[in-house]
Amino acid sequence: MVELLSPAGDFEKLKIALEYGADAVYAGVSHFSLRCHSGKEFDYDTFSEAVKYTHSKNKKIYATVNGFPFNNQIKLIQNHIKKLAQIGVDAMIISTLGVIREAKNLAPDVDIHLSTQANALNVLDAKAYYEYGVSRIIAAREASLKDLKEIKQAIPELEIEAFVHGAMCFAYSGRCLISSLQFGRNANKGSCANDCRYPYVMYAQNPETGTLLKLEEYSDGTYIMNSKDLNLIKYVDQILESGAVDSIKIEGRTKAPYYVGVVTKAYRMAIDDYYANKFDPQKYEEEILTTKNRGFTDAYLVKKPHEKHDTQNLLTSLTHGDYQVSGIVNEDGLTFMCKYKTYPNDEIEIVLPYNKDIQECENEIGKIYKDGDKYKLKLYKIVTENNKELKSVHSGNLNPIKLPCKLPYLTFLRKKEL
Repeated sequence: MVELLSPAGDFEKLKIALEYGADAVYAGVSHFSLRCHSGKEFDYDTFSEAVKYTHSKNKKIYATVNGFPFNNQIKLIQNHIKKLAQIGVDAMIISTLGVIREAKNLAPDVDIHLSTQANALNVLDAKAYYEYGVSRIIAAREASLKDLKEIKQAIPELEIEAFVHGAMCFAYSGRCLISSLQFGRNANKGSCANDCRYPYVMYAQNPETGTLLKLEEYSDGTYIMNSKDLNLIKYVDQILESGAVDSIKIEGRTKAPYYVGVVTKAYRMAIDDYYANKFDPQKYEEEILTTKNRGFTDAYLVKKPHEKHDTQNLLTSLTHGDYQVSGIVNEDGLTFMCKYKTYPNDEIEIVLPYNKDIQECENEIGKIYKDGDKYKLKLYKIVTENNKELKSVHSGNLNPIKLPCKLPYLTFLRKKEL
C-alpha cells in the first residue's frame, strides 16, 4: 500500500497529521532545513520527543536536512547528522551529494531520501543517486507520472515519493534567488520570503526617447509569478494504478493545523477508498475546498501546464476557503480552545480525526447531533472550564470552553463562511 506522508511543522501539527491518517511525517530542527522558520518549532529535545511519539503510533518520521551548506558549516552539519541518528529518525531528506556521503558515513543505519531540491527527473540521475546509497528519491515537481514509471521500471528497488498537494514554487524546484535579491533571505537555506506571491507594478521604457510607461492591469499590481496550489486528489487512483509511486506527499510545514488535518484526512480517504474499490473524487474535493488556497492546478504530474493554461493565479495571492476554524478539542476531550468566534446557538460542524466516531448527546451546555452524514455542535451557552459563562468567545481567549460531551483529542470545529 502506498505511504501517505504529511508535514509536521511543529509538535501539534505532527500529532494532527498522525491522528488524521498519515503513515509518516516529515519535520526538522531549524539547522539545514529548507523550512528553517518552521524548524525553529523543534529543538533537539522536543524533536527527540516527537520521534518517540511518532514511533509509539507505529508511524515513521523523516528529518529534513535539505539545505545547501557552505564550507564553514561542514562541521555543524556533520554534528547535526550524528544527533539525528542518535534521536532515531527513520530517514534523512538530503539535497546534495556531499551531505549524502557524510550521512552514509556518519549514520549508515539511517535511510537517505533525496530531496526534491535535487531535481531528479530521469533514469540516469535516479540510477546515480541509487548507486550512491539513496533508498528513495523525492521526485522533482516537474516530473511526469510517465517519467516516474520509467524510473521504477529501470530501478524497481528504488522508492519514489511524489508531491500531490500544496504550494508550488515559481522557480525550478526551489532554485530561486528573488528572495535573496529583495530581502537578503536565501531560499535555498530555508528563508524564502515568498516573493512570487507579491503584486508587482510593471513598466515599459523606450530607450530612444526615455519614455517610461506604467502598465496597469489591476489597481494593486499584477501577480505575474503567483502559482496556484497543487491538488492531485482526483488523480490518486491514476497515481496508485501506475505502480510507480511508493509515497504521496503533502506540502505544508508552515501551513495551519486545520490544513494539515483536513488535507491529510482527504488523501487518507482517497487512498483507502481506492483499495476498497469505491473511489469518489468529488467527496475528497469538497473537503479540500474547505482549506485556504490560491486556486488549484494539476501542475506537471498528470498533464503539462501548457495544455491547460490555468496554473497561475494572476488576480490575487490572497488565500480563501469555505470554512473558518472555530476551535480545536483539547487533550481532555471535554473542552476546546476557540480559534475564531463562537456565539450561543451557532451551528458548528465537527471534523473528526480519521476513523473516529462519536455519539449524539444533549444537556444544559448544548448538544451534539447528526445532520445527514455530518456531526454538528450547538452550544446553548458558552461556559469556561472555570464555570464562567460568556456571551461569546473569540480567538485569543485562552480559557478552555466546555463541550456538552466528550470528543476525540484534536477534533476540529468549523463554521461555514457566509
